[in-house]
Amino acid sequence: MLDHVAINVSDAGRSRAFYEAALAPLGYRAAMEPAPGSVGFFAESSGGAVGSFWIHDTRRPVTAGHVAFAAPDRATVDAFHAAAIAAGGTDNGAPGPRPYHPNYYGAFVLDPDGVNVEAVCHLPPPG
Repeated sequence: MLDHVAINVSDAGRSRAFYEAALAPLGYRAAMEPAPGSVGFFAESSGGAVGSFWIHDTRRPVTAGHVAFAAPDRATVDAFHAAAIAAGGTDNGAPGPRPYHPNYYGAFVLDPDGVNVEAVCHLPPPG
């Protein structure tokens, strides 16, 4: 199950306008801009707003992206990271907490083509 997807864009203003219009019928809205040129599009769900699609301005042609997979717990995030490294991935962020929200725990690996692949758990630590 995917948690969120991010793509790089060469002009955040133009892309934001496009995605705001194109995704509005699907229930998405631009709801977070944690840094200039990085916009999170959220959809309402039974659990509240969820940021499932992101754009990030690179100001140049892009080829790589970011895909995050939902993990049921932190141990699974750790196992994902270990297995991905063993399979030839490049570490791009060891398992651990991230500043996105208090319970965000993720790990990042670059695949053989340089795509940033993540496993993430949004649950508090056990105990």
